[in-house]
Amino acid sequence: MTFDETLEPDSRRRDLIIATATVGGIAAVASSVPLVASMAPSECARAAGSPVTADISGLAPGEMMSVAWRGKPIWILRRTPQMIEGLVLVESELLDPESGRAQQPDYCRNAVRSRNPEYLVAVGICTHLGCVPTFRPDVAPSDLGSNWRGGYYCPCHGSRFDLAGRVYKNVPAPLNLEIPSHFYARENAITVGLDEAS
Repeated sequence: MTFDETLEPDSRRRDLIIATATVGGIAAVASSVPLVASMAPSECARAAGSPVTADISGLAPGEMMSVAWRGKPIWILRRTPQMIEGLVLVESELLDPESGRAQQPDYCRNAVRSRNPEYLVAVGICTHLGCVPTFRPDVAPSDLGSNWRGGYYCPCHGSRFDLAGRVYKNVPAPLNLEIPSHFYARENAITVGLDEAS
């Protein structure tokens, strides 16, 4: 850039300040674009919070599958008629048999804690200290006692949950297993993370 020698010194100084400020402003904007872009969540982070759809077409009665959603294991159990009937038999032994506490969407506040009695969809994390319970569908095993009708047993501290994810009395876990928002996307598919298709 050339300056006219005939300009007053104050004029040249003003022009130099304006030119310097303009170049500095352009450099600041150019360097802030990558900084701002790096603060946006990554594709992996966005995907981790996105709803997940599970294909349940191959799930036989009495079997359970697990999918990941938001970094948590989501259990999908296809209950047999005997499993569903057994839920009533243990109600007197449960801490919150009617799901009075907010651990599930309103549409799952029922005896089976689900939209469809045949399927349980639950977060597979113990409500005591966050361990992952084991699926124990067997009835009256020697290590869990003759009253055990099937459910989930937490090996960390001994918490027990029935096949609707309801917690038993006198165990460390204070709440039923969490039931996430979900809906049936198709006849053989469950979407976890949304209440309905939008």
